[in-house]
Amino acid sequence: MAKTGNALVALVAGAAIGVAAGLLYAPESGEKTRKKLKKKADKAQRDIKNQAQTAYDTLTTKASEYKGTLDERLETALSTASFKADDAIVSLERKLEQLRAQNAKLQKPKVNGKTTV
Repeated sequence: MAKTGNALVALVAGAAIGVAAGLLYAPESGEKTRKKLKKKADKAQRDIKNQAQTAYDTLTTKASEYKGTLDERLETALSTASFKADDAIVSLERKLEQLRAQNAKLQKPKVNGKTTV
């Protein structure tokens, strides 16, 4: 991490020295150079703003697409789960009926409220 910080400081310092040397040895007057730099800075600002807007628009579009896809998938999953729950309930009801039938066969008949042996 410290090496990265040192490299970044060296890069910025080198760029500043390069800019200063370029300005000192520039064949144009200071006023022309300042105007040129201002134009380039303004152009760079517009370019960055345009790129940021494009990135924002792209991300917004993708987020909307993914949200729609997620909503559809969630709805499909809930519907599938509901069908599976219905199938499980039907299966359990059948099993319950089978158990009731088996239980009825095992029960002894009652006479006057008492079980006969």
